[in-house]
Amino acid sequence: MNVADSERITGWYESKGWKKSKSINNADEIVIVTCSVRQTAEDRVYGLINNLTKLKKQKPRLKIILTGCMLRYPLRFLKEKLPQVDDFKKISEFTQSQPIYESPNHAYVPIMEGCNQFCSYCVVPYARGREKSRPFEEILCEVEQLVKRGFREITLLGQNVNSYGQDLTLKNKKNFADLLKDLVKIKGLQKISFLTSNPWDLTNEIIKAMKSPKIDRYLHLPVQSGDEQILKKMKRHYTAKQYLDLLTKVRKEIPKIKIGTDIIVGFPGETKEQFQKTVTLCQKANFVKAYVAMYSPRWGTAAFKLKDDVPYEEKKRRWKILDDLINQTGE
Repeated sequence: MNVADSERITGWYESKGWKKSKSINNADEIVIVTCSVRQTAEDRVYGLINNLTKLKKQKPRLKIILTGCMLRYPLRFLKEKLPQVDDFKKISEFTQSQPIYESPNHAYVPIMEGCNQFCSYCVVPYARGREKSRPFEEILCEVEQLVKRGFREITLLGQNVNSYGQDLTLKNKKNFADLLKDLVKIKGLQKISFLTSNPWDLTNEIIKAMKSPKIDRYLHLPVQSGDEQILKKMKRHYTAKQYLDLLTKVRKEIPKIKIGTDIIVGFPGETKEQFQKTVTLCQKANFVKAYVAMYSPRWGTAAFKLKDDVPYEEKKRRWKILDDLINQTGE
């Protein structure tokens, strides 16, 4: 999503007559698209801005602009924390422009923004707002134009693409399955990928639409934990068994599909026994890829009120076990 935002920001600047600098040292304006998923992402932003202070002394007219998910913080806090930043802009101030795509063959196509789920550890609903789907015909038109320009692959983006269309008020409301079925009809479009899905609303209709040979045979389906008590504390609406049953259903319908996931280790209160249940689930699930994260308290979330009681070294140990199990031995 941040890459897609950056491509649109580039398009916004070029529409104003600017050119993208080949080097950060030669830039007159530097736009930092921030992520707040984990504290380490925010820490990198602070480090980058501190490093840019030297450049700013050499080029007093240099302008630093901050955008993206860190704007969830109060503006007063950001200005006090980052006095080097000249302007704070919401993504929406940039994105009404034609993107400048990084690839000549592949394009990211956001289909919705925000999330309504409020998982207890996640800042997305606060940083990106509630779910807002783009109009159905607007997406189809954009993809058709991309194909005419020579693009052959697209990746549909949303915090939870499965819920696309639920907020639309049209009489003939369209959903994500409808979108996939119409996109595969576009001649010249060879491959459609999408990120990301939630397990509880990956419907039979969506799975059936995914059977088209144009749909990428990779499904990213975050599980986060294999322990039911932890899943409840995370506000994830499924059990470990329901998740594994869903994988069985998907693989039965689409035999060659590969499945990746997201997992959080060291969530507040997670015991070694509870972590072991996650290991067991991963052994059964046969993931080809996993983004394993050590739990990071996020200001504003429900889990922020819980005691972050799993020591860093223990989080790191658990992270390594899953990384070795999935990412070092997978395909």
